[in-house]
Amino acid sequence: MKKIMFLSILCSSFLIFGCGGNGSNDNGGAEANVINVSQEKITLKGEGESSNVSVKTDHEWGTYTSDSWLTASPSSSVQHEGTLTITASRNPLPSPRDGTVTVMSGSARKTITITQEAGPTDPNSTVPDGYQLVWNDEFDQGSVLDGTKWTHEVQPAGWVNNELQEYVNGEYNGHRVTELKDGKLLITAFKDGGKVYSGRVYANVNVGWKYGIFEAKIKLPKGRGTWPAYWMMPANNDFGINPWPRCGEIDIMEEVGFNPNYTSSSIHTQSYNHTIGTQKTAERFTSGAEDDFHVYRLEWTQDYIQTYVDGVKLLHFDNDGQNKVETWPFNKNFYVILNLAWGGMWGGQRGVDETALPCTMEVDYVRVFQKK
Repeated sequence: MKKIMFLSILCSSFLIFGCGGNGSNDNGGAEANVINVSQEKITLKGEGESSNVSVKTDHEWGTYTSDSWLTASPSSSVQHEGTLTITASRNPLPSPRDGTVTVMSGSARKTITITQEAGPTDPNSTVPDGYQLVWNDEFDQGSVLDGTKWTHEVQPAGWVNNELQEYVNGEYNGHRVTELKDGKLLITAFKDGGKVYSGRVYANVNVGWKYGIFEAKIKLPKGRGTWPAYWMMPANNDFGINPWPRCGEIDIMEEVGFNPNYTSSSIHTQSYNHTIGTQKTAERFTSGAEDDFHVYRLEWTQDYIQTYVDGVKLLHFDNDGQNKVETWPFNKNFYVILNLAWGGMWGGQRGVDETALPCTMEVDYVRVFQKK
């Protein structure tokens, strides 16, 4: 009887501990699942690159990535052998970054370490020491804007500034007003059925940012009637308490098609705004603004607002230190706006040329940096 009990205990111990061995790869689970990959460490180029990894398992498998700049395809497979394509989007940072792709099969895990080299340097995009990237969109994932980052405005013609376009939620009649193509955001104004449709989008509209460096690389559209803009308004602003211009407005870049390649920056407050001719504005000829991409930047601190075109200062506006909303309403969160207007009080000041339609504003990236 004792011998039978001993054998029974021995068998039970084998059942409990016998499934370890070569089973679960990275984290030692209870099932004998095995994952083999052809590469466990990969280095990818900063401008964005893909690499293929052979995967062999004894079970169906799936993947997950550590960061949004990494994708793995396929995300899952019922085949025991296959090729996994790992892709890194363009690195917006001037330094390398690391991430991981994890392959899962049953209880087993195999982690592939990814190192991406520093992104391509742009002499027109030099961020001061002490700032770090806190938000960005490189527009290189998918074909439409990420709805967790961007919100479309939907408004009829004449909503503001007597503009002629109607803003729609991404598309109208099968035609896109916003789309992602070749790593760019395209905002297009077009005519359909006697009306003009275009796009106006907000980044991080419900939260925004307070102070920082806000940078976008943009190629402007051509044609009399165009009015592209890259600018900021207060997040969650109660316009009943602080209606425009008391709420404040920061125009980082504007251009009108009848004055091609002249880009401007402006500040609007209750004391300084265009309706009473006191707005703070600076304008400069930006050679090739409608033919090539240029970097438009805002540096906003508690002491001043300053804009740049291709790293050269354009507008400077100091906080007067009086702590008055009339002159400095820029002590709260603002959100980023990109839009392409058609006509209106400024864009249509010298009429519009409808032969310019459709026309497109192209955005290579939007990046937000804040002090560490």
